[in-house]
Amino acid sequence: MHIKRIPYIAARFLHLGLALLCLGPLLPARAAPALEPRPVAPGVWFVQGEAALGTPANRNFISNAAFVVTDAGVVVIDALGSPVLARELLQAIRQVTPKPVRQVIVTHYHADHIYGLQVFKAAGAAVVAHRAALEYLNSDTAQRRLEASRMDLAPWVDDETALVPADRWIDADTVIELGGERFHVRHAGPAHTPEDLVVYAERAGVLFAGDLVFRGRIPFVGQADSGGWITALGGLIALQPRLIVPGHGPVSSDPLPDLEMTRNYLLFLRRSMGEAAANLEPFEEAYARTDWSAFVGLPLFRVANRINAYNTYLLMEHQGR
Repeated sequence: MHIKRIPYIAARFLHLGLALLCLGPLLPARAAPALEPRPVAPGVWFVQGEAALGTPANRNFISNAAFVVTDAGVVVIDALGSPVLARELLQAIRQVTPKPVRQVIVTHYHADHIYGLQVFKAAGAAVVAHRAALEYLNSDTAQRRLEASRMDLAPWVDDETALVPADRWIDADTVIELGGERFHVRHAGPAHTPEDLVVYAERAGVLFAGDLVFRGRIPFVGQADSGGWITALGGLIALQPRLIVPGHGPVSSDPLPDLEMTRNYLLFLRRSMGEAAANLEPFEEAYARTDWSAFVGLPLFRVANRINAYNTYLLMEHQGR
């Protein structure tokens, strides 16, 4: 399920660029929230980025990361959006436990989740990710995105910031065992990205959902496989997790409504824009007549919804051919 008019990696870069154009004039630069680990469950902590565009003021602290302390060491989920943030996260982990970070599981290779990887790699951690990320990681698009970030996010992303490949590329669902904890690592893509992973910490009952879940706000859809995303969310609902740490937003202690909110939004996009594309209705007319009242009150609606709708219109137009 891919739009054929442009390759995936070009589409991903286009999505990022359009998101920057949409967000830039509308979200004022603010100081980043403090990077303070918050307890989620026994042995589980997370840090929460702000709902904003990455800027020098917030050091690209716009996504979440988490860590789980086991008897044999620490497992980190995602590495944040700049090396300085990763160093602060590593220091925060050391304040919680003297145990070393053994592994970093990457939910997907978007910039706000991976630019801190080199810090954990230097500290001796092994990086785990899904093999589908290799197409993007080895592309000119990924390098151009990094070069743009070195300008837009200086001095926090600079010439020393590097794209870090995984030490272990997984192809299928797997279980990682460390210090008595079992981490069920599941491939949920193609969805938000082809390589989406979700991680379920069995003992703690916590699901780390990556960017499949944008809690309490409009997600960025871009060139995502929204049909696959909807299917993946159905699988997460079936898991009935006790707690969810999303890729963006606060921890959910009542996961079902949050999962359903993201799924219902994607379903609405596909239904409304799919009908318009099937009827050959111009996008501007379709967007203007669509009743967005169920979502208009959500954070980032004004800056994200139109581009989400347009990209979904193109996707549904292509699928209808």
